Amino acid sequence: MASLQPESHSLKPLLHTSMGSSASSESTTRQNSANPSERAALLIPSVSQSIESSMSRVVRANHQPQPTRFTSNVVSTTKYNALTFLPLFLFESFRRYSNAFFLFIACLQQIPDVSPTGRWTTLVPLSFILFVSACKEIFEDTKRRIADGGVNNRSVLVFSGDVSGSGNGRFDEICWRDVKVGDVVKVRNGEEIPSDLILISSSEPQGICYIETANLDGETNLKTRSPLHQTVGITTDDQLESLEATIECESPNRNLYEFTGNIRLGSSSQNIPLGPDQLLLRGSRLKNTEWVYGIVVFTGHDTKLMQNSKKGAILLLKRSQLDEFANRQILIMFGLLLLVCVISGTGNAIWRQYHTPRDWYLTPFLVDQHFGFSFLTFFILYNNLIPISLQVSLEMVRFFQTLFIGWDLEMYDETSDTPALARTSNLNEDLGQVKFVFSDKTGTVTENKMIFRQCSIGGMVFGVQETTSEQFVDSNLIAALGTTAPIAKSIHDFLLALALCHTVVPETNPADPERPFYLASSPDEAALVGAAAQLGYVFLKRQSDKVTIHLKNPKTGRFEEIDYELLDVLDFNSDRKRMSVIVRTPQGKILLICKGADSVICERLGPEQPVLDVTLQQLEDFAQKGYRTLCVSQVELSPDVYAQWKAKQKQAATAMDKRKEKINEVNELIEKELVLLGATAIEDRLQAGVPACIATLLDAGIKVWILTGDKMETAINIGRSCNLLTHDMRLILLKQPTFDGVREAVTKFRAELGDAVGKESPVGLVVDGKALYHALNAAVRKDFLDIAVSCKAVICCRVSPMQKADVITAVRARNPKDITLAIGDGANDVAMIQTAHVGVGISGKEGLQAVCASDYAVSQFRFLQKLLLVHGAWSYERIAKLILYCYHKNICLYIMQFYFAVASSFSGQTMFERWTIGLYNLAFTAAPPFVLGIFDKSCSAKSRMKYPKLYEPNQRGELFNYTVFWRWIATSLFHALLIFCITFGIFYRETVWPDGTNSGGFVFGAAAYTYVIVVVCLKAGLETSSWTLLSHIGIWGSIVSWFIYIPIYSNLWPHLLNFGDDFVGMERALFGSWVFWFGLLIVPVVTLMADVCFKCLWNTWYPTVVDQVRQIERHGDEREFVWEPILGRLLPRQRDSGVMLDSSLNGVVAPQRGYAFSQDEGGLVTQAEIALHENTDARYAERMARRSRESLAASSSSLQGSPRSLGRDVKIKGGMKIKHL
Repeated sequence: MASLQPESHSLKPLLHTSMGSSASSESTTRQNSANPSERAALLIPSVSQSIESSMSRVVRANHQPQPTRFTSNVVSTTKYNALTFLPLFLFESFRRYSNAFFLFIACLQQIPDVSPTGRWTTLVPLSFILFVSACKEIFEDTKRRIADGGVNNRSVLVFSGDVSGSGNGRFDEICWRDVKVGDVVKVRNGEEIPSDLILISSSEPQGICYIETANLDGETNLKTRSPLHQTVGITTDDQLESLEATIECESPNRNLYEFTGNIRLGSSSQNIPLGPDQLLLRGSRLKNTEWVYGIVVFTGHDTKLMQNSKKGAILLLKRSQLDEFANRQILIMFGLLLLVCVISGTGNAIWRQYHTPRDWYLTPFLVDQHFGFSFLTFFILYNNLIPISLQVSLEMVRFFQTLFIGWDLEMYDETSDTPALARTSNLNEDLGQVKFVFSDKTGTVTENKMIFRQCSIGGMVFGVQETTSEQFVDSNLIAALGTTAPIAKSIHDFLLALALCHTVVPETNPADPERPFYLASSPDEAALVGAAAQLGYVFLKRQSDKVTIHLKNPKTGRFEEIDYELLDVLDFNSDRKRMSVIVRTPQGKILLICKGADSVICERLGPEQPVLDVTLQQLEDFAQKGYRTLCVSQVELSPDVYAQWKAKQKQAATAMDKRKEKINEVNELIEKELVLLGATAIEDRLQAGVPACIATLLDAGIKVWILTGDKMETAINIGRSCNLLTHDMRLILLKQPTFDGVREAVTKFRAELGDAVGKESPVGLVVDGKALYHALNAAVRKDFLDIAVSCKAVICCRVSPMQKADVITAVRARNPKDITLAIGDGANDVAMIQTAHVGVGISGKEGLQAVCASDYAVSQFRFLQKLLLVHGAWSYERIAKLILYCYHKNICLYIMQFYFAVASSFSGQTMFERWTIGLYNLAFTAAPPFVLGIFDKSCSAKSRMKYPKLYEPNQRGELFNYTVFWRWIATSLFHALLIFCITFGIFYRETVWPDGTNSGGFVFGAAAYTYVIVVVCLKAGLETSSWTLLSHIGIWGSIVSWFIYIPIYSNLWPHLLNFGDDFVGMERALFGSWVFWFGLLIVPVVTLMADVCFKCLWNTWYPTVVDQVRQIERHGDEREFVWEPILGRLLPRQRDSGVMLDSSLNGVVAPQRGYAFSQDEGGLVTQAEIALHENTDARYAERMARRSRESLAASSSSLQGSPRSLGRDVKIKGGMKIKHL
């Protein structure tokens, strides 16, 4: 690997990039620009041929335009644009069978002399429905476009070189949308990375930078990235302008943790390999680093972040399961319509064949008719059996339901001033049928804020649990430390161990050098070091071979800075579950200090441990409170023992084969005969109300899965803290790294479950990301999913964004009837949010991308409880009633056309006046569906939150299924038959009015029409569960509107309208007949009598859980009721029957101990290397010198300025400040 010559700073970069579709053009470019030997040198020998063939993107730095055109940095989550709106909207609209059906009817009506109802009675309502739907889609997509604009219009500094070569290059501030491949970008502290960058250099020593990847993997702990040592010195504008570099790398892909590429600097043909440690991904955020320089290699939808978004999911309009079910019923109703038309057409043909020879006077009217003509006539006549108003009613009702979600003050977060937001209205009813909830952890369930709450030292517990402070509180510990009792030395050793055993890097505070900021890759480490500093053991600075602690000298009583020589750092990994440091004290002693999980520490303790038993009991108590625990220990090493171990450690560290395993084996040799100092208890603060919310969701029959990028131990701890994993739950751990191992484990676990497979069991499944990759293989997937869906709780750890989506896809494929919901806050959750039936984004966090891709947005996880149990359940009930009622009212009216056809010799004549037919859905029966769909609720919000069991009937689809649907259809046919027969009977003999006139066909039709309106409105009242003022207005007002309409429409022709002649004088014909008023009394009573009796008897003998809760509400019973599954009833809770669920922050958790390190394992720069090579003084000196230079340049450049300081300064005892990251 050739290093950059010191005198050669003319490195003008050559970076050109290509999309996968442009591979051929890039190949041609490379062939023209490099000879065969140079092309062969693009890869170092260790890279395989498969990787070589994938190196299809070439980027030239500081060079615009690039030889190959790349995608822009604009990101869009919208469904439409100006060109695609009309075709996509029409496609989505006519994908609904009802709209396609009515379009077909509207076309048939344009055929002359075929339609008995006119040419426009279908086309006009259909056009109105499509117009309303289009307005709703435009409104919702505009909100997405505005959110996208906020991301695309963020600003970033891009280097603009001087083409004249005069050295006047500068950084210009441009929008993200204008960033191009090959640009050199400057990202400042706290800013988000605008595109995928190759790191050139940073403000930190050795070029190291710290990034937070919460948007990518959900973790808020800091990760380290390091540039190549050949570019680490490029820190000035002149060096950037003279930079020459060519990067060849892999094509865009979705693998977040891998990157393969090479870079050539200057005119050198030597290829320097690039890996993931040099790649800064879009969506990550720069932390605790003043600035970094990077070369853009991937932009926009080519970035790994966007590659992990589900392609096509943005354009694919999600539809609720109930909507799809109703859509299928339209096909069946269409088949029923065809059957009725065939019967009518056949009856007409038979009647014509019989009467044409006999009734010669009908010959002119019958000679041109045939079966096809009659069939089309009846098809148009009966078409409204499928309700044309259903879609517009659904759209408007759903829109109002989304407003109710946004207006709910109980889902409003005052802290962030964020209300709940429904970004789509198509899925409201799916919220009421959710069976699986897939949740991210960090930022969704937890705040990822670690607080040092308690500790055990020498068998004594210190720390006040009942406090809202974010710091350790216990004055007894400080008092005990100042005594001469034996406990004082134990406390000293314990706090000194916390201050020494870590990989935290202190950052000197320019305002007060004795008040450092702590940069930690683990929030646990920051909490431990911060607690020690609060108690007087301040970790002050770190140099290459020593660390400095500021503490009180017990002999002099004064605070002093004491140096400890840092000999070795034995880094943490998931297998070791511990970390150790070896230091030499000022007295010359060599100490090994070790902290880790109690299970591994206890195995390495010496024989005499007087406080072991009591400490273990205290650890049980800590775990019962949901705290994350660590044991702290130490041992003094003799110089000979250390020297012998050091020789073996060097030999293992230079081994070429199985280096990692050999290092672990050597570390085992020295980490033994430890002396237990104590234990720590750290609270991993959950979001408020999370345990109670998850417990309620589980009680509602909803299965909760956590999909996280965290390590297994961390995820298990959170699972216990949030009540997902309970003390009586058996844990299945699936973490085998190979396919054979996973297959063997899955087969074993499935056999152990036996007959319980497919049934919910008190078992928790925890799966590692590597094991999950193999478990989703086709050969194992079925058995794995059988186990997973049988478990009460599932946690998937170390999973990539696309693995999250793959898990949901697999569950949906296995359980196609179950509704899935995904909730997350970061860009790493976008894929699963788009894959699930319903996606919920956590707003007000780091998750802007998640919110943009979501269907609903809330600011706290706990609001999910009301979103599902209340708004979701209400929406499902209301939409189900609305659909069933719309079919009912249409069949009640329009099937009478068939009954009339039987009575009128299948003549094809309409029973009703044509425009009253059109106004039936648009005016006279339009209000009742809205009353049911907007205001109706079977139970109050308080009861639904109190009794989660109310949610289960919705999950089973008891309110809308094949049985319910066809029972309503049968009821509608029966109601229509009763209305027709009774009306036909009382009007069978023509009625003579006082003026000598008699009734005609349309009078009979108008009377039947009146009775239908009254019956269907009363039916709406019968189905209404809660009456409001608007309910009365909608139902009774609909009846009144028809009686107002009759006299008005009867007198408009020919004075104001050129149609309606068939209705002239109708008010006198109806209102002047006692037969009409008699029918108005008798028809509704007879028709609805059976419905009333059935509802009363069923609710009395077979009350559902909803009926029982309604009775509790009606009687105002304030007692606590519990569900008794054997009896199927709610029974009053006995006072001594159990313990109520604790709704406090952490709830009741299992008495199992957990630990967690969140360090970034592996990578180019390990935590141990940072700890051993970090020089706080050098960092501070460099930073002060750099700030002096920047302050001199500030007057001539508006872009220069002091870096921003992120984090929150918390004052602690003794004037110290700790920066919480």
